[in-house]
Amino acid sequence: MPHLTAAGVAGTGTAVGMGVGVPGYAHPLVAPLEWAELARPGAPVHWAVLDVGGGPGDRPDPYCREAAGMLRRAGVRLLGHIGLADGARPYDEVVADAVRFLDWYKVDGYYLDSCPTGRTDLAGVRRITATLEVLTDGAAHLVLGHGAHPYPGYAEMADQLVTFSGPWAEYRWSQAPEWTAEHPERKFVHLVHGVPRTHLEEALRVARWQGAGTVFMTDRRAAPEQNTPFQALPGYWDEIVSRIGQGVSE
Repeated sequence: MPHLTAAGVAGTGTAVGMGVGVPGYAHPLVAPLEWAELARPGAPVHWAVLDVGGGPGDRPDPYCREAAGMLRRAGVRLLGHIGLADGARPYDEVVADAVRFLDWYKVDGYYLDSCPTGRTDLAGVRRITATLEVLTDGAAHLVLGHGAHPYPGYAEMADQLVTFSGPWAEYRWSQAPEWTAEHPERKFVHLVHGVPRTHLEEALRVARWQGAGTVFMTDRRAAPEQNTPFQALPGYWDEIVSRIGQGVSE
């Protein structure tokens, strides 16, 4: 399984630093300009998630295939979105989704959303990640979308863990448990919504202090009419690209 290391991003020639992971699920037909922005030369994008109606969809989508090809040419990892329903989803369904993503969109890995966090679910998640490694000959980049710090054993199953997903009001006071210090930096992903432009630098510093190498910060907020505040790029996307590209001041 390829891992982010101090030498570079596996599968690319890019030096590793803090970068962006885009969990937004907007369809390329709805947001063509935003998908194109992810392929901008020099943009510090570690990966982007593709979701076609909750997974790979029922049939190949030509717009998604086009977007997948565009990101592939730009050297950006494309991850297929697979929901685990907090461990309740049948194993066969998960594997079937993974196969479709690989066959139809040639994804570089998977974002396993709603991943459980408890110790009792370790065996079930390990079975899934082991199968995905076999399915891709060990080449898949795997991200476990916990949304909170899980039981430490999950860190051995995937390249990255999403250990925070939530609002800025909670994130700014958050702390990482001691066990995270036992793992290399950039093992962790933080997804934060409702970050005002005036607090963007502070939010990026919090991420760096907690060892998160992949982040997504947005000024958009959760609202009843939205499925997720991560559906679109933030209003200050250019500023994020600039700040991360130049390095965040300590």
